[in-house]
Amino acid sequence: MSEYQYYEFLAVDRPLDERARSEVRSLSTRARITATSFVNEYHWGDFRGDPSRLMERYYDAHLYLANWGTRHVMLRLPSGVLDVDVAEQYQVGDQVTARTAGKHLILSFTSEAEEDSWDYEPEGALAAIVGIRGELSAGDHRALYLAWLAGYGTWERDESDFDDEDNDEPEPPVPAGLRTLTAPQRALADFLRLDDDLLTVAAETSPPLRGTPDDPKRLAAWVAKLPTAEKNRLLVRVAGDHAATVHLELLHRFRDATMTATTDRPRRTVADLLDGAARIRDGRLRRTTVHRTENSPGAAL
Repeated sequence: MSEYQYYEFLAVDRPLDERARSEVRSLSTRARITATSFVNEYHWGDFRGDPSRLMERYYDAHLYLANWGTRHVMLRLPSGVLDVDVAEQYQVGDQVTARTAGKHLILSFTSEAEEDSWDYEPEGALAAIVGIRGELSAGDHRALYLAWLAGYGTWERDESDFDDEDNDEPEPPVPAGLRTLTAPQRALADFLRLDDDLLTVAAETSPPLRGTPDDPKRLAAWVAKLPTAEKNRLLVRVAGDHAATVHLELLHRFRDATMTATTDRPRRTVADLLDGAARIRDGRLRRTTVHRTENSPGAAL
């Protein structure tokens, strides 16, 4: 199998100006570059740029994959919409990290696994995932938990990834709604190879979502109560080409002001979750074996 690497970046909150596009173009003459995107594929050689550096300076989302099994997503958010202390609760070694860079928080999610065959279509993958930025900004932390779960789920593929003491690592706060993922969350879970049985076990203690927190009428009532000076300041920022950032900040503040905190539940350990997933798989295997035995030729003799 020949070497294959795919790089994609998206500028969501603010497009790149001509100078920024010129600087990015200097890193790759073959890439498809617009004011809001960068896409390049490599069948030999490598990208000369540093994805982390590009995320710090220009882009809000990045996706990378290689046919030897590496999958990587980075998301950049304004630092005021997601507390780094919250994000750090979901870190897993080098697989799930959170760091600040200037006025931004950068999340990094990585999945490693050997590929037996190559049938993944990267085009459109980042577009399917990038909606997570808005969800996280609005206080929905399901994507962080999914990334954490996928990180420890690699233990089932390669036990050398972790130490024995990680068995007793407690899970981070379990967000509501793990049984009903949004489309971007499902896309992230699939990209990070999250095992469905492991997700089923994790969702057992996840309460259902309560209503629609971003109901337009509730949002309008909340905005109406903002001080006039605050509204004017926000409008000036919108007029100054920061509309996307203002949108994320407003959703974050609205959720903080109107959401009811969920009751804290007992934390399970990594071992509890992995053992639960193993029990589901074993039960399914037993049922399949029984079914095949009952329906095999001569079973009724």
